Amino acid sequence: GKDVHKLSNNDKKDFHKNMQMIFQDPYASLNPRMTVADIIAEGLDIHRIKKGEARKEEVYQLLETVGLKREHANRYAHEFSGGQRQRIGIARALAVRPQFIIADEPISALDVSVQAQIVNLLMELQKKQKLTYIFISHDLSMVRLISDRIGVMYLGNMMELAPSNNLYENPLHPYTSSLLKAIPVPDPNIEESKDQMIISGDLPNPTHPSSGCVYLTRCPYVIEECYRKKPILKQVDDQHFVACHLV
Repeated sequence: GKDVHKLSNNDKKDFHKNMQMIFQDPYASLNPRMTVADIIAEGLDIHRIKKGEARKEEVYQLLETVGLKREHANRYAHEFSGGQRQRIGIARALAVRPQFIIADEPISALDVSVQAQIVNLLMELQKKQKLTYIFISHDLSMVRLISDRIGVMYLGNMMELAPSNNLYENPLHPYTSSLLKAIPVPDPNIEESKDQMIISGDLPNPTHPSSGCVYLTRCPYVIEECYRKKPILKQVDDQHFVACHLV
C-alpha cells in the first residue's frame, strides 16, 4: 500500500532491507569481478550489519544454508554451475534477513534436473525463516508445488486470484482454463482425449489497450459488454477473485 518511489532515504533503506530479490538469470546477476564472499556480503556492507570476522562467519553460514561450502567464498562466479550460481543469489538475498523475497523466474534459466533442487531449497528456507515469496513463473506445475495462493496475469492485469488448490480445481477465468488445459499429461491416451482450449486471436497492443477487457481479442466467450467495460477483479467465492463479466 505504499509508493516506494516516494519513501524518504531512511525509509527506503529499511524497505530494501526487508524486501530482497532473486533474479532470473544467475549468469547475469552476479558481478564477475567480485568474490562470492563479497557478492553475498554486499547487503551486509550497505546496511552496516556485520564487519570483520563476524561478516566472514555470516558469509560461511549463508553458504552452508544454501548447500554450498565455506571454501567457495573466495572463488568467482564463473567457477560455478548455473544451479550453484543461483544458490549464491539466494544466499545474497537472505543475507540481510528479509521478510519478503521476490523470486523472478528463479529456475527458468536452469537445467530441469537442477530446478527441483532450487525449488526444494526455497520451500525449506521459507519454512525455517518464515519468509514470504512472490514467485513469478510460467511453469504452472512448479507454481502449484510452491504456492499457497496464485494470481494469473495477462498483459499486466490480474485476471484471477485464488488459493492454489481452488485455482487448479475450479478455474473461473477463460484464460486460466486455457493455461491449465495446455499443461501436458505424460500419458498419450489422456492427452489425446483431453479437452483443449487453444488460445487463438491477436495479442492486443499493451501500450494502447482497449477500454474493454484486455483478453477480448482471444477469448472464445466474448460478449458485447466485454467491448464496453473493463471487468474489475471481484470476489466470487471464499478468497477467490476473478475479473470476468461472465462469472
